[in-house]
Amino acid sequence: MKRAGQKVVAGTEAPGTSQTSKKQKTSLYGSGFGESDPCTLMDWGSLPHHVILRVFQFLTLVDRARASSVCRRWNEVFHIPDLWRRFEFELSQPATSYLKSTHPDLIQQIIKRHADHLQYVSFKVDSSTESAEAACDILSQLVNCSIKTLGLISTAKPSFMNVSKAHFASALTVVFVNSKSLSSIKIDDTPLDDPSLKVLVANNSDTLKLLKMSSCPHVSPAGILCVADQCHGLKELALNYYILSDELLLALSSEKHVDLEHLRIDVVSENPGQVQFHTIKKQSWDALVKHSPKVNIVMYFFLYEDEFDAFFREETPVTHLYFGRAVSKAMLGRIGMNCPRLIELVVCANGLQPLDDELIQIAERCKNLTAMGLGECEVTCRGFIEFVKMCGGRLTQLSIMEEVLIPDSDYSLDRLHLEVSKHLGRMWFPDMMPTW
Repeated sequence: MKRAGQKVVAGTEAPGTSQTSKKQKTSLYGSGFGESDPCTLMDWGSLPHHVILRVFQFLTLVDRARASSVCRRWNEVFHIPDLWRRFEFELSQPATSYLKSTHPDLIQQIIKRHADHLQYVSFKVDSSTESAEAACDILSQLVNCSIKTLGLISTAKPSFMNVSKAHFASALTVVFVNSKSLSSIKIDDTPLDDPSLKVLVANNSDTLKLLKMSSCPHVSPAGILCVADQCHGLKELALNYYILSDELLLALSSEKHVDLEHLRIDVVSENPGQVQFHTIKKQSWDALVKHSPKVNIVMYFFLYEDEFDAFFREETPVTHLYFGRAVSKAMLGRIGMNCPRLIELVVCANGLQPLDDELIQIAERCKNLTAMGLGECEVTCRGFIEFVKMCGGRLTQLSIMEEVLIPDSDYSLDRLHLEVSKHLGRMWFPDMMPTW
């Protein structure tokens, strides 16, 4: 009896049918396509190395390890150096954290076989001291590595801050001394100190381009000056405001320093009224912008209303401003008067006083403004439309919660949608919740 779908020649079975059938049985799903069919499916073990490698790059470490046991070919790909250039160690305590954790046996296997391949490494830890200490232990073992990017990420405080300063510094020193080609370092909320920075500079001054180290209380302005004076390729710097100084800005503005591209400053107060913030001179800001005219100066504020006195009393070349707590009308008025380079403004809260005049002044004087976000604030529909009309199509991002807008006799919310859309040149609606 002839099988369905097989060709018949002179009433007999087509030559080679039995051989084709055998080949069909060895395909991935057993049968259905002949060898000459363009849709023929390959055996998983016959996939090219670069295809398997691409699949592995999308898998978590545990799934990657499991996949390596499929066959010898997949196990070979599992150990290709390209697969281990970029890696994130996840460290958490199962009893107290919802995060997944990299299995200790796999970590040891990685260190044993692939430490010299690691180039882009990050450590994600939960709030437990045990997880942070485990991360330090791994760092201490990376003696044969040549890391280019290092990130220490705490999903919650205190984490690294509970590790002894000596243990943390010792672990970092191993990486700083042995890598010698570090270009990007992100180590927020850690006990990093000035001696550690000196080791970093001594071994990586020619390669360091990004240093992000907000909330590092053991670092002094002198430590940052050491980095600024010697790392002439530094392009991005992120730090707390208490470290920022006129001397640092002038160091970043010296002829031997390359143009800085991003300067991020976190202005944080944990205890209301107990922090006295210093003032940076206008001449120092001017020197930085003259040296690096395209620099983005980003400031994140987490202050209480009575702590803003030192800021924006004279022209400040900030480009991006984020206010995580309530900010007064007076402060927003200062921004409109003294921040001509402003590109983005996000105000999470203000109060119950309409901000019409302040927004209109910002639109009038901040000619580079392209992004605006308002949270728990109030603006009349009339004032908001006037603000949008003055900014026009240059507002590429406009995130306003619907509760912010106060209808008036001229504009309902429905009409406001149409008016704002007309001035922006695109369809626009207020947000149900903030998107920043």
